Amino acid sequence: MNVQDQIVADMKTAMKAHDKLTLNVVRMIKADLMNEKVKVGHDLTGEEVNTVVLRANKQRKESLEEFKKGNRDDLVQETEAELKVVAKYMPQQLSDDEVKQIVSDTIKEVGATSKADFGKVMGALMPKIKGKADGGKVNQLVKENLS
Repeated sequence: MNVQDQIVADMKTAMKAHDKLTLNVVRMIKADLMNEKVKVGHDLTGEEVNTVVLRANKQRKESLEEFKKGNRDDLVQETEAELKVVAKYMPQQLSDDEVKQIVSDTIKEVGATSKADFGKVMGALMPKIKGKADGGKVNQLVKENLS
């Protein structure tokens, strides 16, 4: 079952179970998918669906950080619960060891030797791991390997 079908099935389940939190999150993701479909003008590919889900996840993580800074514990708990729902639709993430290996291989591949080559490394690296690893962690690993 693809992600879009899973979202529709989970929406029906949440409606029947009167699970407002899950229903709201699933509806938001479904709306994001529909908006993206209209924007690109064709049925979404698996990669495009993953991009939309990753965007929803990133938005919630950013909101979570802001709520923590503002000492809004009620919103922190709600956003954490939303993140758990979104996580069900996320693409399989690479392990830390796999990411480290890909980073080191890419650095060798492009012949990077200093921090000046950071952009070249990231340009070659991101298409390989897009959606499969956290960009912030990858950024940090590249910086560590180039220093």
